[in-house]
Amino acid sequence: MTLHPKLSQIDSAPELQDFQSQPAQMPAAALGKIGVLRLGFSMQKNRSVLHDLYRVAPLLVQQALYWDEAMPELPICSIISVGGGILQGDRYKIDITVEQGACAHVGSQGANRIHQMDANYASQHQSLHVAAGAYLEYLPDFTIPYRTSRFFNQTDIVVDASATVLYGEMMMSGRKHHHADERFGFDLLSMAVKVTRPDGTALFNEKVLVGQADATVNYPAVMKGFDAFANILCLTPPDVAERIEALFEPRWDEDGRRVVSGVSRLPNKAGLTLRVVGIESYDVRAEVRRFWKIVREQAKGRTLPEEFIWR
Repeated sequence: MTLHPKLSQIDSAPELQDFQSQPAQMPAAALGKIGVLRLGFSMQKNRSVLHDLYRVAPLLVQQALYWDEAMPELPICSIISVGGGILQGDRYKIDITVEQGACAHVGSQGANRIHQMDANYASQHQSLHVAAGAYLEYLPDFTIPYRTSRFFNQTDIVVDASATVLYGEMMMSGRKHHHADERFGFDLLSMAVKVTRPDGTALFNEKVLVGQADATVNYPAVMKGFDAFANILCLTPPDVAERIEALFEPRWDEDGRRVVSGVSRLPNKAGLTLRVVGIESYDVRAEVRRFWKIVREQAKGRTLPEEFIWR
């Protein structure tokens, strides 16, 4: 299998230059280590459907389901990893397209576990294309980087000015209940996002970059006392963003100090960003869900269904 050009470009990222050695078991990007997933949603007979599905293991989506009682027209896809987690040398590529007027929700079966590494790194490139009047919720579960792991994620989002995209990145400091050295014990975690309009106009770029040698991660204004972090982008028209911002109240839990959250405006009237830090994943997840509910209500006039009891 030929390596996707975008995955090849990732190799040149400066933070990866110290992690170019080849694994002894199987070369990086070898057959069986390249996962590919392509999802395409469109309107057909007045219904949003998954019309395009292509997958290469270990990435898998079986079919779109319509189980959201609060928004029954919403096709829902869960990304399944049949490989048991991401290993050194793995290269993943995910493409999601939502055509004009369509809607979709894409999540993941469970946490994205980045296993320990002694050579090379793992990478993932995601491309989201959301057309005029379309609506996409892309909210994968937490990324959990194990000790000495190296993970690079690049997400390119092309969104029409009339569309709404809710894109989420949620990360843990590591397997903190497994071993003391697991907390921020990974070698590298790089999560980059680039957002443009369909005509190529750049809206903004951002990158969350954490290395094992970075002592600032435990500064009081960063992650001191917290082990879960969420960076949620709401790309939406300015009038919708204004309503969401007015309704979402920042949270500062002064008693238990379990969670802190707040929203900020994105450049070029692109929308809003939610940042959350918390002690445990469920602290952060609750704040993300609170924001998600407001976004859906203001963008689509629908609310969220009751949360599953096992979440």
